[in-house]
Amino acid sequence: MPLLQIKNLRKEYPAGDQTMMVLKDVNISIEAGEMVAIVGASGSGKSTLMNIIGCLDQPTSGTYCISGRDVGELDANELAKLRREHFGFIFQRYHLLSSLTALENVEIPAIYAGMAQAARHERAAQLLARLGLEERVHYRPGQLSGGQQQRVSISRALMNGGQVILADEPTGALDSTSSKETMKLLTELNSEGHTLIVVTHDMEVAAYARRIIEIRDGEVVSDRLNTTDSGLVFKKSKTLSVKRAKVAWLDQSMELLRMALSSMMAHKLRTFLTMLGIIIGIASVVSVVALGKGSEQSVLKNISSIGTNVIDIFPGADFGDRRAGNVHTLIPADASALSQQPYVDSVTPKLSTTLELRYRNIDVSASVSGVGDQYFRVYGYEIAEGSAFNKDMVTSIKQVAVIDQNTRKRLFGTDKDVLGKVIILGSVPCRIIGVTKKKQSFFGNSDSLNIWVPYTTAMHRIIGQAYLANITVRVKDGMPMQAAEKGIQKMLVRRHNLKDFFIMNTDTIRKTIESTTQTMTLLISAIAIISLVVGGIGVMNIMLVSVTERTGEIGVRMAVGARCSDIMIQFLIEAVLVCLLGGIFGIVLSLIVGVIFSYSGSSYTMVYSSTSMILAFVCSTIIGVVFGYLPARSAASLNPVDALVRE
Repeated sequence: MPLLQIKNLRKEYPAGDQTMMVLKDVNISIEAGEMVAIVGASGSGKSTLMNIIGCLDQPTSGTYCISGRDVGELDANELAKLRREHFGFIFQRYHLLSSLTALENVEIPAIYAGMAQAARHERAAQLLARLGLEERVHYRPGQLSGGQQQRVSISRALMNGGQVILADEPTGALDSTSSKETMKLLTELNSEGHTLIVVTHDMEVAAYARRIIEIRDGEVVSDRLNTTDSGLVFKKSKTLSVKRAKVAWLDQSMELLRMALSSMMAHKLRTFLTMLGIIIGIASVVSVVALGKGSEQSVLKNISSIGTNVIDIFPGADFGDRRAGNVHTLIPADASALSQQPYVDSVTPKLSTTLELRYRNIDVSASVSGVGDQYFRVYGYEIAEGSAFNKDMVTSIKQVAVIDQNTRKRLFGTDKDVLGKVIILGSVPCRIIGVTKKKQSFFGNSDSLNIWVPYTTAMHRIIGQAYLANITVRVKDGMPMQAAEKGIQKMLVRRHNLKDFFIMNTDTIRKTIESTTQTMTLLISAIAIISLVVGGIGVMNIMLVSVTERTGEIGVRMAVGARCSDIMIQFLIEAVLVCLLGGIFGIVLSLIVGVIFSYSGSSYTMVYSSTSMILAFVCSTIIGVVFGYLPARSAASLNPVDALVRE
């Protein structure tokens, strides 16, 4: 049985509205171990015939069998296996990958065959050494002469055994000396048992073959033995064994990853520009989330300064009730009743006004608040000097006052001894018994002057009213705020016989602020994600351009045995790597922005979340897969012979 057998083979190509027939009823049989030259003028169909023999192209009709097996019945992966393990290609223009060294170029077929790395390196080095390139194994194609590049190409053809070597115009790009050396090398390979098919238009090259097949206008016009005494001895093919230590899928994937990284490094600027959109998008998302979290924590810190377990009770049906000023039903007795409840930690009545404050020759406007003895516990104030007023002072309507740091500074300047001094509130003299520590206001730092007196003093001596502006309740730690709020409401409704008050819960305010901040962060993040999508589209566009630019590389990889899945995985890995690296650089950029922001003097800080960073990586990966799939599929769907021609 012939090694290769072609029967009634035809190949047609569409040419506008017509069909051009390149090969017409070709019948050829080639035995194992032969050296055959296929000759003919340009356009005669010899290269097309070679592409069909090498499983790079498929005939329109007819049959082509390899060792009795009909190639037409094989799928794409089986054809790739034939190219990988049985055929070796030697091209006129070498088709070496410029980004790889000579050793790496030779290794490519073995990578797709799954040969272990150590065995692969050893065999590639041996082949190059045999062809006189032991000193050039780490040179790139651009550093080698034409003859040396062709020797690398021959070594690659032999990497997986090369039972059948197909040489397309092997001397077409070489000078006469290199041509003779190349043909001598090919005849030596044939004498060792390799079946050799040389496609050429040069009869001097064809003279090296034992058998010459001439094609003219797509038809075989002669098939004869070479009668020239070339010194060749036909030798029956022997079995060529190549040790293929198979590697695990993970190891092969690592090789694809390495090739993807090599390709990216070979085009650094293009790779960076591709990932620029991802960098900006990821940096935007992470920064927005960090800024939103920082703003939220800053606001919540202010809320926490008065405690998150504080409930305020105001007159009126609800917040904004215009009739609230006419509701005078909140009285000190309500505060006393609330203080007896088991869920209450402390209670303070409150009423306030703005008065003229005088001390000696200093007249200022100040806010005077009448409060209970538990006010400073309810609001978390600490006393810096002296003490707060006690329950007896409240009951006996003492004319005492506690001032804040702003009032102390405004009235007394650098005077260190202020306790016991008397200030005039409107027309009522009050003795200072305490000074509070500086405290962050709920709405930020305040420059207002604050003075606290017993609410009884404010009601009977200063303001002259019998009702309260509000009551503040501090709930015991660990008690449910919602349950406490319901208890307060139930008790006051029972006392007033109607609901003429409304309640503000600082925990509700906290939750509202958290919800609002999260909503705003989500909104701005959604806008930032749009830039990620735009970046992903940029990745897809650049990768599609990359497929076009690297069509020749794809063709070479397919010619040496790469499966469609190998090509797809490689391009997909490149897209994912671009996006992942973009994600890393984006996070680094965001951290740099955070450092700059911290030195800008802003009251807010950027609080970074590991969750947002992890999500950024996940998002980068998804974008790489989604937007890299189309270019990867486009690369994998290329026809090997078309890709080689379009280099």
